[in-house]
Amino acid sequence: VQLQASGGGLVQAGGSLRLSCAASGSIFSINVMSWYRQPPGKQRELVAGITSGGATNYADSVKGRFTISRDNVKTTYLQMNSLKPEDTAVYYCNAKYYSNKLTSWGQGTLVTVSS
Repeated sequence: VQLQASGGGLVQAGGSLRLSCAASGSIFSINVMSWYRQPPGKQRELVAGITSGGATNYADSVKGRFTISRDNVKTTYLQMNSLKPEDTAVYYCNAKYYSNKLTSWGQGTLVTVSS
């Protein structure tokens, strides 16, 4: 599975962005699609995930503000509302596939939230 993330950019606090992750390759083997982020100088952390059955989970820090969704097998979105400066990070999409035995990462897209 290959992943291509897009949609990052600069936004003011309180604004919104939508990230997209396009998957190719063995897309029907994907079990879970997730978004992670890595703030400057910090470790990568899970933001949100969605299973092939549609179940979702979110980090506490983004609950009520971010929404993960998939409109088809190929594309996963992260709708980010009410953005805060602490949401500034490089955002990566991640796929777990073949019964979660394999993992692929997208290239990352930078989100900068100004105060």
